[in-house]
Amino acid sequence: MSEQSGPPVYGGANRHHKPKPFAPVDFEPFAGGADPARVSEAAHLAAQALVRRGRDSDDPKITRRLVKLADEQGLEAIAEMWAESPARSLPGALWRLYALRAATMQNSERISVYFKAGRDTAQVSHVVAGAAEPPGADEMKQMADAILSGAFDGDFDVALERSAAFCRVVALGQATLADSAEHSNEGHASKLTRNSHQLVKTAEDLEHAANAWRLGELD
Repeated sequence: MSEQSGPPVYGGANRHHKPKPFAPVDFEPFAGGADPARVSEAAHLAAQALVRRGRDSDDPKITRRLVKLADEQGLEAIAEMWAESPARSLPGALWRLYALRAATMQNSERISVYFKAGRDTAQVSHVVAGAAEPPGADEMKQMADAILSGAFDGDFDVALERSAAFCRVVALGQATLADSAEHSNEGHASKLTRNSHQLVKTAEDLEHAANAWRLGELD
C-alpha cells in the first residue's frame, strides 16, 4: 500500500470512487466517495475521537460497540472516512484494522486455510498474532475481534503489531499455496501471489504505525 493519500473520501460533488484495495484477503473493495480538500483533517479528527473514546472508557460495552462499528454502520461508511488516508497515519491504520476484521469475518474458512499454511514457517508472527489452536474459522474470528478490541482497551501499538503479524502469516500461507498451485492453476497462483505481496506491504505499514504511536507521532 502506498504512502499516497489518494483522493479524499466524501463531500463535494458526490462523485463516488472505489478506494484502492489495501490488502485483498478475498474481499472486494468497498465504495468510497468524493473529495473535498478538508476531508483529510476530518478523517484525522474522527480517528482521534474514536480512539480517545475507547481508551478513556473502561466499559466493555463501549469497546464491543467500537469493535462492531463497521457491522452496524457498514464498512462503506468506514471506507468513506478513512480508506483514502495515508497508510501510515492514525485513520489509515484504523481503516486497516477494521477492514482486516471485516475480511476475516466474511472469509474465515479461507483465511484459516492461509493461516494454517503459513504458521509453521512464520512462527514468530504466529505467536505475536495470538491465534488459538487449532486456528480454524472460529479462531480466526475470535482473533480478529481480540486484535481490534485491543486497539481500544489495551496498547494500541500492540494491536497494530498483532494485526501486522496476522498479515504476515496469511501472506506467507498464500505464497506457499501459490507455489503449490503454480502448475495446476496459474491464474489462481498469480492472484494469491499478488495478494501475498500486498499483505506484506500492509504489515509493514502497520508496523511503522505501531512504532510511530510509541513515539507519539501517529496522527
